[in-house]
Amino acid sequence: MKTISVLGSTGSIGTQALDIARLHKIRIKALSANSNVELLAEQAREFNAEYVCIYDKSKYKELKDNLSGTDVKVLCSMEGLCEIAMLDGVDILLNSVVGMVGLKPTLTAIDKGVDIALANKETLVAGGKLVIKKAIENGVKIFPVDSEHSAIFQCLQGNEMNEINKIILTASGGPFFGKTKRELENVSIEQALKHPNWSMGNKITIDSATLMNKGLEFIEAMWLFDLKPEQIEIVVHRESVVHSAVEYKDGSVIAQMGVPDMKLPIQYALLYPKRIYCNEKALSLTDYGTLSFSKPDYETFDCLRACIKAITIGNSMPAVVNGANEQAVELFLHEKISFLQIGELVTSALESIKPDDIKCLEDVIKADKIAREYVLSKI
Repeated sequence: MKTISVLGSTGSIGTQALDIARLHKIRIKALSANSNVELLAEQAREFNAEYVCIYDKSKYKELKDNLSGTDVKVLCSMEGLCEIAMLDGVDILLNSVVGMVGLKPTLTAIDKGVDIALANKETLVAGGKLVIKKAIENGVKIFPVDSEHSAIFQCLQGNEMNEINKIILTASGGPFFGKTKRELENVSIEQALKHPNWSMGNKITIDSATLMNKGLEFIEAMWLFDLKPEQIEIVVHRESVVHSAVEYKDGSVIAQMGVPDMKLPIQYALLYPKRIYCNEKALSLTDYGTLSFSKPDYETFDCLRACIKAITIGNSMPAVVNGANEQAVELFLHEKISFLQIGELVTSALESIKPDDIKCLEDVIKADKIAREYVLSKI
C-alpha cells in the first residue's frame, strides 16, 4: 500500500482522504493544516504521522505543546509545507490546501520526484506552465482530484490524446443558477455558501456561486490535458451526476458518472490505477429519473468569462485573475464588498493589468501580488 502525505488534512478534501486512508490502511507520513491545531494533533496521533505542519506560525507553540511526549516533528509556515513536500519515502503528496499557498510545495515535491494528487486549483491556474514543465522533466505524475478533472482522466483511460475532439466540463451552476444580476445585488454570505449539491470549504463554495470555480477548472483542464480553449465546452448540469465527459473524433462521448461525493475521485487519485471498494453511495439513475443540461450564463457570471479570456491571453493573466479573485472573496467573506463586486473586481483587474512573462515562481508571485494590491486599491 502507498505512503502519502496530506497538505490541508483538516479541510473537506483532507478529512475525506483520511477516511479513505482509514478504510484501506494507507500509511500517512505527514499532515498539515492552516490553523486547526486540535484536529491536526488528533489526526497525527491516530495515523502515527512522523511530521505535522501548521501554516499559521502563531499556532506553532500550541501545536508543539499539544504533541509533547510524542515523536512527531512539528513544523510551521511555508518552510514547513515545503519540508513535508520533499520527505523521503512518500509515494504521493495530496495537495488540498486552499489558494496560492499550494504552488510552492507542489513545485518542491515535483523537484523531489514525488507524484502529486492535486486538489489545489491555484497551483495550475497561476503556475501551470512551470508545474507541467517541471513534472515532465522529473517524470512526475499529476493525478487530478477535482471531480470534473478526475472524470476526464478516467474517460481518457485506454485512449490516445490525439483522438480527442473536445472535453465537456460540467458545472452544477451553483446556488444562483438562473438568477439575473439584479436578483444578485443583495446576496448574503449565508446564501452564497449554500451550495445545492456539494459540501466544501468557504472559498471554493463562494467560487462555485460566482462560477469562478468553473473558470479555474477550465484553465486547469487546459494544462492537465494539453488542450486549447476551443476544445473545452462548459455545460451546466444541475444534478452533478455526470462529472464530465470526453468527445472523441469519431463522435463517441464517454462520460464518468456517480453521486456527488468527493471520496471516489480522491481514492482514484491516491490508489491509481487500482479500483477497489469505496464506501460511497452507489448511483441509481432511476432515483434521479431525468438529468438536465444547459448553457452557462456568461453575462451574469462574469468571473467565468474573465477566466477564459485570461487563459486565452496567457502569460501572467491567469495568475492575475486568480489573485484578484482570492482577494475579492476574502473581502466578501469579511463583508467589505458585495457579492457582485467579486466579478467586477476580477474583470477590472484583467482589463487593467498588463500581462508579463512567467519564467519562474517569482514571476507568478509578483503577478499575484499586483492583482491583490489592485483589488485592495479599488475598495
